[in-house]
Amino acid sequence: MIAVQPFGRTGHDSTRTIFGAAALGKVSQDDADRTLEVLLAYGVNHIDTAASYGDSELRVGPWMARHRRDFFLATKTGERTYQRARDQFHHSLERLRVDGVDLLQLHNLTDPAEWETAMGPGGALEAAVEAREQGLVRFIGVTGHGVRAPKMHLASLKRFDFDSVLLPFNYLMSQNPEYAADFAALLALCRERNAAVQTIKAIAIGPLGDRPRVHATWYDPLLEDADIDLAVRWVLGRPGIFLNTASDIHLLPKILEAASRFQSAPSDAEMEQMVARRGMTPLFTATSTP
Repeated sequence: MIAVQPFGRTGHDSTRTIFGAAALGKVSQDDADRTLEVLLAYGVNHIDTAASYGDSELRVGPWMARHRRDFFLATKTGERTYQRARDQFHHSLERLRVDGVDLLQLHNLTDPAEWETAMGPGGALEAAVEAREQGLVRFIGVTGHGVRAPKMHLASLKRFDFDSVLLPFNYLMSQNPEYAADFAALLALCRERNAAVQTIKAIAIGPLGDRPRVHATWYDPLLEDADIDLAVRWVLGRPGIFLNTASDIHLLPKILEAASRFQSAPSDAEMEQMVARRGMTPLFTATSTP
């Protein structure tokens, strides 16, 4: 089983490894149902999906009749204006077959112009606040990709008291001095506010480049159990943060098994050896996009 910890100030103790339901975006319902059994076997009690994750919400929906109380349920809207975000969120409720979710997140809010729209008058944030006032969502979060994510999340938290943030974090990203400093500042503010910190891309080797895509992840992932174990342990070794699983149902059991065995973080020397052995490169740079 995987250890739990408070998900910020929500009152929910979430497993430190959260199911990234983007993995269900292009699978059959039968494959999704088999994935549910994996989640239950490891005690995972938190699902993170999004309107833009293909068929993910449709695959989670049938689980809710029997398992709604077993999971903290989160989704996301990538729309930036009030009406479009409101409409997308209500469509998500229909697809998920629920009357409400625990967490609604503004998805990948890192572009400054989009940020101004979403956070301003008539923006997506107003739709999220309205949904909370109507009892359709309990908490509101913000997510982001790329190297600007922690800095933009800091700006978001100064504008609004979000309950959670989500952003990339792995060993190589921690070696980027600017990113590391921004992440540390964000983590400090989230601890002060008691906002949950979710992380993604723990097992990324680097951009896929010209290589054919073999797995559902849009990046090149670690595959060997020992490597995944190191990457997962490194993230979970940072107290208080959560690790969201990769977008591939076949990698999921490897990640959950590593999380279930977690006891301590690996050394920097161990991580550097893996970086050299696997030819790992930063997934995000100043000019990269997901």
